[in-house]
Amino acid sequence: MREARVVRETLETRVDVWLSLDGRGSVEVSTGLGFFDHMLETMLFYAGYDSSIRAVEKKSVGGHHVIEDTGITLGEAVRKALGDRYARFGYSITPMDESLALVAVDISGRPRFNVDIPKGTVGGVALEDLAHFIEALASSLKASIHVVMVRTGNRHHDVEAVFKALGFALGQATRVSDRLVTTKGIL
Repeated sequence: MREARVVRETLETRVDVWLSLDGRGSVEVSTGLGFFDHMLETMLFYAGYDSSIRAVEKKSVGGHHVIEDTGITLGEAVRKALGDRYARFGYSITPMDESLALVAVDISGRPRFNVDIPKGTVGGVALEDLAHFIEALASSLKASIHVVMVRTGNRHHDVEAVFKALGFALGQATRVSDRLVTTKGIL
């Protein structure tokens, strides 16, 4: 089974992530941040992962640390569950009404990120914190993740398009492959 459980506990947060990469998109999320929960549920559903994420903020500082630590923990769990034969690359161009996002993922062992998310807040969550979530995910997953907003409109739609596209791209990149996808012979 390609599944993993990772718990990260700091003086600021406790994050518990369980996931199965070969699921059907059965997702349970509780971080105390409603809009962030919605985006995580969306991403994990479209990735096709069965998953459970529980995050608790020990020091109330506005959600930044919960969002960052969730990205770190989720990236570690995906990496731990992967095994050594995965497709490596994934991409999606995904609309959400008037918004259109392009996301590309390369699980190469070389973390990089380029995240284009509009500024502002939605549901009390700073959108720059959601960009930081993707950066933390890329770093701990050791992946390159590129996010480009092709069309923007309603901020909720913009971010939801990004998280849907990220889910589709992660699902593609983590699917089982019968070969190691690199010309170097090792990642």
